[in-house]
Amino acid sequence: MQNTHMTTVTNQIYAARRARFAATLGADGIAIIPTSPERQRNRDSDFLYRFDSYFHYLTGFTEPNATLVITGDGKSSLFCAPKDMEREIWDGFRLGPTAAPAALGVDAAYSSAELDALLPKLLENKSSVYYPFATYPGLETQVDGWLSKVRARVRFGALCPETQRDACAVLDEMRLFKDASEQATMRRAAQISAAGHIRAMQTSARMLREGKDVREYHLDAELLHEFRQQGSQYSAYSSIVAAGANACVLHYRADAAQVKNGDLVLIDAGCELDGYASDITRTFPANGKFTGPQRALYDIVVAAQEAAVAVTKPGCRFIDPHEAAVKVLAQGMLDVGLLDKNKVGSLEDVIANRAYFPFYMHRTSHWLGMDVHDCGGYNEPSELGQTTTRTDPLSNEVITNRPSRILRPGMVLTLEPGIYVRPAAGVPEQFHNIGIRIEDDAIVNEGGCELISRGVPVKAGEIEAIMRE
Repeated sequence: MQNTHMTTVTNQIYAARRARFAATLGADGIAIIPTSPERQRNRDSDFLYRFDSYFHYLTGFTEPNATLVITGDGKSSLFCAPKDMEREIWDGFRLGPTAAPAALGVDAAYSSAELDALLPKLLENKSSVYYPFATYPGLETQVDGWLSKVRARVRFGALCPETQRDACAVLDEMRLFKDASEQATMRRAAQISAAGHIRAMQTSARMLREGKDVREYHLDAELLHEFRQQGSQYSAYSSIVAAGANACVLHYRADAAQVKNGDLVLIDAGCELDGYASDITRTFPANGKFTGPQRALYDIVVAAQEAAVAVTKPGCRFIDPHEAAVKVLAQGMLDVGLLDKNKVGSLEDVIANRAYFPFYMHRTSHWLGMDVHDCGGYNEPSELGQTTTRTDPLSNEVITNRPSRILRPGMVLTLEPGIYVRPAAGVPEQFHNIGIRIEDDAIVNEGGCELISRGVPVKAGEIEAIMRE
């Protein structure tokens, strides 16, 4: 039995988003937001379908072959796949245009087969048209075709939109701030993902204690099982399960490498729940016990993340967690001898010259939401005109800097410092092939930030404890 109250509440959320978006279009504006196309995987099979994030943000509709049209007066029209009993036998239920207005709260709905015929009529007498730029190949050409049909009617008094604008610019700013409903979904996604990480940790230690052959794909399977067992629809991205030296490959994928006694295992994995991603990384000893060199580097990364968390709060800048983490990482590298003080100089020299870069080569944060690397600007919109230039000490490239985004409540970002040590001359051998990253998901709130992914521990002693269970 359908929960009509829940459906009504959900529809109100999407309707409010459409109204906010419509208000930015101007009285004579119109926006066209398509969902993702289906993509063929091989001869007679498609990739698992995943809707477009912008489209879903405004509709909650998960079927393919659909387009949303919103006009500046707040009216919304959905073009969706028509009812077709033969295709539904093969591909599953379709909502259809007749049921869509009541089910989704849109004002009108039509068959997707009518899109080319009706879009020119909707575009007629509008001043500007919005659609997502550089998103789907062929969309711009499709819009040009519709506009050509409008221009063909100017002799009859029709007006054709003179301006084309990127719908992403408006929607990115909306999506950057997560409402209470979005935050609740992301908390649940993070809880599910955390349970998957714990399951993988415990499986690794148990299998090694039992003398079994452990492979990266064994741990990947545990993650996937937990994600689906708890109701997640997908993995938010291809899981990274990297044993030993593989952890030094930033975008390594779970493969068939053996997980050996004494190895560290880096797992970067998160589920997607109802359109929202989680993104968690943990690094743990395969057998449940850190070695001395592993623990020395691990504790540096923990301290770096703690420094990042401390400046993830309203009024701070997006860049602040990265700079706080780099300072701790660089000092730690000097302390344990990864960096030779006699060659690289002081902490200030290390940071200024980016001497830490061979061991830490990525940023500490990115936005998180419907997409793992979610939309939203990283520069402060009110300060875009304030620019400075600098020369990168490693590439000698001249870089234009703009003030970093000011953090505000409702923003969600990751905090993910790391250390990756590849064998090289002058690098202490006890640290060779150690890769460590710790990543949590943080919701900025009035008092600082809420780490929603701490259902899986971070402290080395706590990890060892759960792996003994």
